[in-house]
Amino acid sequence: MCGIYGTTIPYSAEEVKSKLERIAFRGPDQSGSQLFELDNGQVILGHNRLSIIDLDKRSNQPFTYNDNIHIVFNGEIYNFRYLKKILEQKGYLFKTTSDTEVICAAYLEYGKDCVSHLNGMFAFVIFDQAQQILFGARDRLGQKPFYYYHAGKNFEFASQVSSIQQFNDKLSISKDSISQYLSWGYVPDPFTIFNEVKKLRAGHVFTFRIKTGEFESNGFWDIDYKATSTFPGTYEEAQTELERLISDSVKLRLFADVPVGVFLSGGIDSSLVTALATKTTAEKVKTFSVKFNKQGFDESQFASKVADYLNTEHHVIECDYGEGLNLIDSFSYYYDEPFADASAIPSMLLSKYTKNHVTVALSGDAGDEAFIGYHRYNWMSYIEKAFRAPSRIRLAFAYLLKKVPYYKLQFIGSIMGMKDINLAYLSTVSGLNSTWANGNTDTANLVEAKYLYHTCKNIYERVSDFDIKTYLNSDINTKVDRASMAYSLEIRSPLMDYRIIEFSRMLPTDFKFQKGNQKRILKDVLYRHVPKTFFERPKSGFTMPFKEWFRNELKDYVLSELNDTGLRQIPSIDQQEVKSIINMHMTAKANNYPIIWRLLILKQWLKNNARFALK
Repeated sequence: MCGIYGTTIPYSAEEVKSKLERIAFRGPDQSGSQLFELDNGQVILGHNRLSIIDLDKRSNQPFTYNDNIHIVFNGEIYNFRYLKKILEQKGYLFKTTSDTEVICAAYLEYGKDCVSHLNGMFAFVIFDQAQQILFGARDRLGQKPFYYYHAGKNFEFASQVSSIQQFNDKLSISKDSISQYLSWGYVPDPFTIFNEVKKLRAGHVFTFRIKTGEFESNGFWDIDYKATSTFPGTYEEAQTELERLISDSVKLRLFADVPVGVFLSGGIDSSLVTALATKTTAEKVKTFSVKFNKQGFDESQFASKVADYLNTEHHVIECDYGEGLNLIDSFSYYYDEPFADASAIPSMLLSKYTKNHVTVALSGDAGDEAFIGYHRYNWMSYIEKAFRAPSRIRLAFAYLLKKVPYYKLQFIGSIMGMKDINLAYLSTVSGLNSTWANGNTDTANLVEAKYLYHTCKNIYERVSDFDIKTYLNSDINTKVDRASMAYSLEIRSPLMDYRIIEFSRMLPTDFKFQKGNQKRILKDVLYRHVPKTFFERPKSGFTMPFKEWFRNELKDYVLSELNDTGLRQIPSIDQQEVKSIINMHMTAKANNYPIIWRLLILKQWLKNNARFALK
């Protein structure tokens, strides 16, 4: 896991060094850059290394293969040993035991199609000196970030936008992106908070021609959202195949030249990853969970119970909420775009203390999206029934609910009043129907709307597909990447193996969701290894008590930051309505902490980036 950087802009050596130092936490083991002088300009490649595979300096980057291929790479290629054998049979020679070198050889053998042969999480750029091009790619599910700036022959890329914004006086803050952020809690791909900087979309490659400045990007992978293939076997056969896939995925991700552990929350997904890890390695598995010192937010006992049963070397990390509060001040330094998922704070705490024991940790991310696990999916089963009723009756009922003086019923009423079920779902996962955020995002311009607005699948599969392409990519992966990289910890997610995602898209809905039983097949695979009784409790999230904090410990902070003066500094909001929202929360008439947190983070980011104009 690393931080990459590169540019054709003639920055000085000191400026490039500063850009790398800005994200040094991503790769503290080695930092370096290389300048390539060209007839018509130059290329600079830079890299911060977190050593995971082949710890020798021979694998430091920028890395050169066969004289003309130069690469900077962030991520891991899990099948590199298998791919290396194939390439060796074709005559390729290797001087290291790293996956970086394998990417270079794969590029020479397969060209731009090399990415189709890679199973991993990655963002890389190859400078092909013979062809005078930069070729780059981002993994299928967007686990690794990739930002770029393109203006004519000027091209710059980095793992985080903070490296690009240094020494660049041509950037401006995007009003449209602020509106997107206020709706979703993040700035969705391919946009960033700056008008002039973009994210490479997940599952895409690009080519930049140095001589002409031409930039071209194309997709190389997507989910089967049109349901062109289905699993032909029985439920029992599907369980067996899924277990085989997850076991292989876990085995691949346990390989490293540094200590590896597993995040174990005690929930379905992390327990399954842990259980299969104990089956695929002879070493005792190290597991990690976090214990918070506030009643009602400590579920570490569930993780300890699973750990005892599986006989892991379990570590319970005790975190003080005061430490979590302190992280708020440095939040925008690591999440260098506005980002409003409050579970980022406990994720940072877990990563901070896990790094004291291991350099790599496996997680259970993607189980909810791929196997219909979120509460809102179950809720959609009720909403779907409402939308089957005649619209006249549904709209009348929605009108009555919105008149009830209870915010949850009012929200349900607003959802039932939507023109279709797709828009109803969009409104549950965003602020698209919020009147407090002016200039809200137009869903007609949402690229990912195609995963919802079709009739090839039922509503459960469509919202699952939509979340894989949006929430998993832009929220979960961003949260995990920044939280772990802040402490130079690499996170690997076995359930995000593209083979498992593709398999989940083939399964009939009732294999995943049946009579309210969410993640049915994942649970049944897990129950082969851990007793079912361990998990007979409501699903819980991974969060901190911001609802209570904002009414107590942080009340003065909230009211001072979001007073009249503070609210005037935040664009695209209705100040009077926001004041009402804050008052409703403080008087316990509603739970509006997500909106308050969203505004606090945005205000902090705008304050730290005041030198950029808003356009």
